[in-house]
Order: sequence, then C-alpha cells, then structure tokens
Amino acid sequence: MRWFNRRRVFHLLADACLVAAAWYLAFSLRFDFNIPERYGDLFDQTILIVVGLKIGVFVLSGFYNHWWRYVSIRDMWSIARGVVLASFLVFVVIYLVEPVENVRLPRSVLIMDTLLLLALVTGVRLLARTLMERPGRRGLVARGKEVIVVGAGDAGQLILREMQKNPTLGYAPIGLIDDDTRKRNLRVHGVRVLGTTDDLAALIANNRPDEVIIAVPSAAGETRQKIVNACRDARVPVKTLPAVYELISGDLNLSRQLREVQVEDVLGREAVELDLASIASYLTGETVLVTGAGGSIGSELCRQIAAVGAERIVLVDNGENALVEIERELTFERSYPSTVSVLADVKDRVKMRRLFERFRPGVVFHAAAYKHVPLMEGNPLESARNNIFSTSVVADVASELGAKRFVLVSTDKAVNPKNVLGQTKAVCEWIVEAAAAREQNGTHFISVRFGNVLGSSGSVIPLFRRQIARGGPVTVTHPDMTRYFMTIPEAVQLIIQAGAIGESGDVYVLDMGTPVKIIELARNMIRLSGKEPERDIAIEFIGVRPGEKLHEELWGDGENAVPTSHPKILRCATQPVDPLWLEEELAELERLVEAGEPVEVVNRLGAMVRSPRRIREGQREPETV
Repeated sequence: MRWFNRRRVFHLLADACLVAAAWYLAFSLRFDFNIPERYGDLFDQTILIVVGLKIGVFVLSGFYNHWWRYVSIRDMWSIARGVVLASFLVFVVIYLVEPVENVRLPRSVLIMDTLLLLALVTGVRLLARTLMERPGRRGLVARGKEVIVVGAGDAGQLILREMQKNPTLGYAPIGLIDDDTRKRNLRVHGVRVLGTTDDLAALIANNRPDEVIIAVPSAAGETRQKIVNACRDARVPVKTLPAVYELISGDLNLSRQLREVQVEDVLGREAVELDLASIASYLTGETVLVTGAGGSIGSELCRQIAAVGAERIVLVDNGENALVEIERELTFERSYPSTVSVLADVKDRVKMRRLFERFRPGVVFHAAAYKHVPLMEGNPLESARNNIFSTSVVADVASELGAKRFVLVSTDKAVNPKNVLGQTKAVCEWIVEAAAAREQNGTHFISVRFGNVLGSSGSVIPLFRRQIARGGPVTVTHPDMTRYFMTIPEAVQLIIQAGAIGESGDVYVLDMGTPVKIIELARNMIRLSGKEPERDIAIEFIGVRPGEKLHEELWGDGENAVPTSHPKILRCATQPVDPLWLEEELAELERLVEAGEPVEVVNRLGAMVRSPRRIREGQREPETV
C-alpha cells in the first residue's frame, strides 16, 4: 500500500516502543518498581491491547503524515489530543474486558501513562527536530507552512536558503521534487529530494504539505499545468516563482516574487533564452525614444531598456495618467531617474521634429497605436489617422534627424488583414519598409510582428478575471476560436532582440508557439481560481465580433519564414512594396481621412491590401528555406 513507506513504518514502530515503555513505567512508578504479581499479570494481559489501540488512534489522528524533523506547534497540539484520546479509549476497553478477574486498573496508572506517553512522544519528536536542526534556524519547533519545493536546481536552492535564513517568512520545507532521477534521495541544504513530478500526487497524499512551491523558472507550461492539476486534486495551494524572462532584472526576493500560479504560467510555451549582451550593445549609452510609453508594450519596453543601461529614455504618450505612472515607476521603484516624459500626439509632425531635434534619440521604438478590433471597425478615420499617419510622421522624422534604429511594433492582424486594424498595421509595415528603401542618414528600419500578449490592457485575460471574480458567466466569442499568446515581458525582450539583429527593411516575426483555444484559456483560468467550469462558473458563447477572425496567422500569402540567429525570431521574406505606389496611396488616404469619409477610407484600405500594384516591379520571388 502507498501509505506504508520506510519512514512511516519506522515512526510507527518507534511509537509502539514508546507506548509499551510508558505503560510499563506507569505500573512501575505506581508500585515503586515492585509490581505485585496480580498487577504484573494485568500488565502482561493488557500490553498488546494498549499498543494496538493507541497506535491505531495515532494513525487515525495523522501522527505519521509529517516528518519528525519538521514538527510544528500545530503538530504538538494534535499529538496531545491523540494521546489523551488513545488513553481514554484504553481505559474504557480494559475496564470492559477486565482481563484479570477482580483486578481493576488503578486510575493513577492511567494518569501517569497519559503524562508519560505525552512526554515521550513529543520529546522524541523534538529531539529529532533538534538533532537535525539546519544552520540558521532558531528554536526547537519549526514554525510556519510545511512546503514541498518543486525543483532542486539553482532556483530551488535559493528558495531553501531564503527560507532557512529568514524564519519570519513562515515556511518549513519538508521535501524537494526534481525530474532528474539522479537526484532522488539526495539532500539539498538538508532537505531530501523525494521523487519526480510524476510522484507528486502520491507525495502530497503521504506528506500532506500546506503548500507546494514551483521553483523552476524555465519550466514549460505543460509541466506547470501537471503540477497545478496534482495540487488542485489534493486541494493543496500552489505558488510559483515567475518565469525566467521575469527574473532577469534582479536577485531572488522570496516574499515579493513568490506568487499564485497564473494562466500565463501554464500556456505551454518554453522559456526564451536571452542574448543580453547583444541587446545591451545597441542600447547602452543611447538616448532611446519610446512612443506609446504608457501602454502595455510601451511601458514594458521602458522597464527593459532601463535595465540594460540606456543613457536616457524619452517617454512619449498622449495619455496623462499612463505617462505619469510609468515615469514614477522608473524613477522611484526602479531607481532610473534618466527619463524625460513628453505629453504629445505623435501625429503632430512639428512637435515630433522639435522633440527629435532637442534629444537626438539614437533608437526609436514606435509602440503607439490603437489596437482593439471592434472599436477600430467603428472608427476607421481615427484608426487610419493614429496608426498609419503617426507611423509615417515618426519614421520620416527619425530618418531626417539621423536616428540609428527605428523599430515598429506590429501585429499578426496585419497578415491577410480582414479588418480595419489589421489593414492599418499592414500599411504601417509598408511605410517602414519604404522608409528603409529611401533612407538617407543610415537609419535601420525594422518591423516586429507578433500575436496577442497576455494581460495587456483590454485583452481577454483581464476580462475573464473580472468575470470570474463576479461569479460569471465567462463570455467566449466562439468555441473554435484560437489565438497566439505571449507574455508582455517575453514579447518585449524579443522586440528588443530583433532590434539588435535586424537589417533595415526587414519584418521579423516572433515565434508564438502553438495557438491556444480561447475556450481552453477560459477553463484554465476558472480552474486556477479554485472553481470548476460549467459547474461553478458558466461559459457563454456570444458570437464573433465585427472584424474578428476565428484563427489568426503569422505569415501572409507569398511570405516565407527565414531563420535568424535567435531561435524565437524569424525573418519574414516577402515581395517588397513599391514606395512610389505607397506614396500615392497614402496621399489619397489622407485626403479621405481629412474629408471625413469613413466608408471611403474603409474601401481604400481594403483596395490597398489587395492591390497587385503594391509589389515593386522587377523584384524576385521571396526566398524560401
């Protein structure tokens, strides 16, 4: 049986000896170590009954669910209750059975047996705890939550050291889990490796921890999901360290970084390996300008640019509150004071030229854009004005004033676009490509295309969280709808990396992994909240919204993926756009926008993305691999 293991059998046999010793000492003390014959017979007739009954009560009371070395105050109270209950049961049974005729068990024997057994059982456990006390621990009794740590690598060892160094954290590790079978039974800072993640369910059942902590920052989402499932089935809380891309900016701070498992942790993506040296090489010592600096992507760009040592960051946004928040975070929370906040509309060519003339940015990240598909369907004029013409303005000014690199943040919705947002972003990519073709001052123009980011403002994750918090229903557009997903920090690191390796005029596509079904995302989030989909939280299908596709794409018709030096970044080989054609089309589109003709703007955008004239004549077919 699973319950029986070497540790439990040893503890049970040890307690059986203690029960027998306490029973013998109680008789001996009662009769001054000169036990009369008839009471000696009573002792002989009852010893096995006492041992059997008391060990049975101990098992039922959960004495053997925990390691002796991690005995806690709670365990002490549990032992006291178990000993008293076992002694009372023995007293009742012996009086009913009366194994020796006309010989009643003295009540003083029962009282002394109870006290002696309580002293022996608790004393042995405290002695074990004392002898195996780890350096840095204070006191005889471990205080706090008993935890199993998943991961015996560097992160796991950091967690153990932090727990040992700071008892105030309130954690007592009782075992480690690691999928490297060579580590089984090894001790890391005094804590034994109990098994692999395949053994986790049994180990939780055997050891009954208060919590499980995932300390494998590089773990794939599938592994995290398996751990979460085992913990959920056993009703044991589980926490995790952030993924590796969230830990690059500082040392481990257990109380701050340990958090609940989120849906981002279980999406199945492998960790991104970063080339920090190449990232830092083109940003270190530079003035970097970020448009849309208060947005989800823009603010994370600012955080990471600050972390790699940019000399100054110029934050540009037309939203006052968002701009103030990221400036304060960089200055006060991240100790990066070299920021300049500019409240400006990036479509204002005069304002942007003055800004570039004053600060002379060496690198520009253009993240300012409207991004919500249904809203843009209803507001095509503003979509074209804000997305297309702002990109044209910033790209022109960057080239005119000699910025070294210009990186456009694009989207998978630009691929075979079927909605206004996708069409505007496709035109943005062409603008950047055309700017690269006519560059005069050595500016490298690069576009980076990726799918949805988890947790960005207005995305499905915050929406689902709000719906779950109020009890549902969770609204899903269609049961078959899929999307590519990536976390914001991961996407931004790859954007910066693409800026380092990119050649002018190239479009880069981030490897988004496998598309995720939105219905499965919703179910995962409901389960992570501690509830069950359909039973506790209803899921309601509301239909596909205007402009939405069931399945997004990362590659358009006539585009091919070409590997780069980074395995998660692919270059999009495509037929180049004709700059003269694009200039004519943008002039006409601007006229329609200024005239306030939304229907004509929509028609013009659709015609642009379908036009065969956009391909520069005499160009070869895109390369393949």
